[in-house]
Amino acid sequence: MIFCRLAVSLHSKTAQKTTSTLNLIADIGNNSAKFFLFNGEQMLLHTRRNEAPYGVISEWNEQFGIERIIVSTVIDLTQEQKNEFQAVGCPVIWFDNNTPTPLRIEYATPQTLGSDRIAAAVGAWSEQPGNNMLIIDAGSAITTDFVTRQGIYKGGNIAPGVKMRLRALHEYTGRLPLVEKEGDTPAFGYDTKTAIRSGVISGICHEIDGYINEIKEKYGDVLVFLTGGDEKTLKNRIKNRIFADKYLVAKGLNRILLNYESV
Repeated sequence: MIFCRLAVSLHSKTAQKTTSTLNLIADIGNNSAKFFLFNGEQMLLHTRRNEAPYGVISEWNEQFGIERIIVSTVIDLTQEQKNEFQAVGCPVIWFDNNTPTPLRIEYATPQTLGSDRIAAAVGAWSEQPGNNMLIIDAGSAITTDFVTRQGIYKGGNIAPGVKMRLRALHEYTGRLPLVEKEGDTPAFGYDTKTAIRSGVISGICHEIDGYINEIKEKYGDVLVFLTGGDEKTLKNRIKNRIFADKYLVAKGLNRILLNYESV
């Protein structure tokens, strides 16, 4: 299994401890689980696992000594999955609508608000506080959320993601093929496959640009953050200026965990 190392200051249990705390961040989505190790605000390692048991939790704890954990999930975890985290023996924060965050949430049903949406918004706010911002998370679904310069989360929209749209065109029609998102994406398709791919990807980008322009008309300047699994597919096709950060949710969860100590 491949781990991506992002810093050289990682220490083992037997090495000298730093004053920062080693935080494990778990971002569990519909199709995979992503794990990150932070030393304070510095990301050290990250990896992805497609199925439980995840293994990496005990591996990192044995090697480095995890001190705190925060778990964000959009699926219901089994008791076996929960036990993996609890077996570490350190505090575990199960991120939900009752967890304190730096943002004020103005959402009619906070109990139904996806934890990944709030985490991404906190990540963006931590990077550029005091600005109006639009946070776009392009994963299985595409979420578009708005935070005011006062740090008020106003809500947002949910739409089908790239793969979901491609699959829908195949499953809800009689003859259209199932097309992969990778491949030639011209302005106008020159065959059925490129027509489907270009229609889906270009349609999403026009949709995002439309949201950005609408927010600008109403609120003035706005910073736009793009994250999620399809961030790379979309970032160069959006006409407005954006900040692409594939680690936005992880950074937000880590910020929530760091703030949790002082609440």
